[in-house]
Amino acid sequence: MPFNTALTRKLGIKIPVVQGGMQWVGYAELASAVSNAGGLGTLTALTQPTPAALAAEIARCKALTPHPFGVNLTLLPALQPPDYHAYAQAIIDSGIRIVETAGNSPGPVIRQLQAAGCVILHKCTSIRHALSAAKLGVDFLSIDGFECAGHVGETDVTNLILLSRARQSLVGGVPFIASGGFADGQGLAAALALGAEGINMGTRFMCTVEAPIHHNVKVAIVEARETDTELVLRGWRNTSRLFGNKVAKEAVKVERESVSGAFEDVAPLVSGKRGREVFVNGDVDYGVWTAGQVIGLIHDIPTCRELVERIEREAEDTLDRVGSLVVGRGSRPREKQPPPGEVGTDMNNPGAELWGIGKQKL
Repeated sequence: MPFNTALTRKLGIKIPVVQGGMQWVGYAELASAVSNAGGLGTLTALTQPTPAALAAEIARCKALTPHPFGVNLTLLPALQPPDYHAYAQAIIDSGIRIVETAGNSPGPVIRQLQAAGCVILHKCTSIRHALSAAKLGVDFLSIDGFECAGHVGETDVTNLILLSRARQSLVGGVPFIASGGFADGQGLAAALALGAEGINMGTRFMCTVEAPIHHNVKVAIVEARETDTELVLRGWRNTSRLFGNKVAKEAVKVERESVSGAFEDVAPLVSGKRGREVFVNGDVDYGVWTAGQVIGLIHDIPTCRELVERIEREAEDTLDRVGSLVVGRGSRPREKQPPPGEVGTDMNNPGAELWGIGKQKL
């Protein structure tokens, strides 16, 4: 049956599953398929060369689904950055009211979107960034653990810890969803148990029938293990998790052995243009492409509807099973629980920010 979380209520979707924005993947055929299945499909703005082209892609997606979908707008450092405000205006003018934002200094673009009444889901890889985004008044935070594909941040904190820290730090504040490492209903159930309102999946949706990428890439994901990714560009504090193909491994080798430490040494290997060609020509070793550690959990290439319905069933079954393990209330009455922020003498209070050592966890 449909879920009832802050995410499903706010976005008007049935299943609290968001298809994350992915460069060269987030086109109308995938986004519409996810939305038709009951989740939230997402177009990726910068897959389009101009704001006008984005408006045309939004129109194409509207023709393929009557259900809500969003647009991802990621702001990243570049020698010649795109006109982000023009892309945001194209989103607004097209009537889209759900936007996934990510990247550096998003404040001005977020305020532009908020002024038009857009619901903002902002991706963060650390609690510090999450608290900063919360001050901007975003509607949801997408907490992106170290397992994720693409830009993983520089703190290397996995979701088991990061989501619990979000639950502690965002008490009574901005709701959050879990991103990075999710592929099935058991993961959705776990995210809900940790305090999230839903999950964001990227790599898992790459490996679906409707994903507009070459079949060879999907086969490579199915055959891969969770250890088959590489972290590149660590030396420039722009760490990205990529599928561990020949080019990615060579980029890591060059980065480690570079005498000059110049980005130019590795730049030809991490070219986005070469990565895009992988999705078109099917040569998985032609260029670098992003993939999360979740590749180890992916074993088939279903349709988006099959995948989302499977996740729904698995999550329901998992929550029912876990609920059946509770056979009675705990021995300590609820009214005797210490208030949030304090630690009892015989318990570890999960709402506490001060853990009896006088040091606040920021």
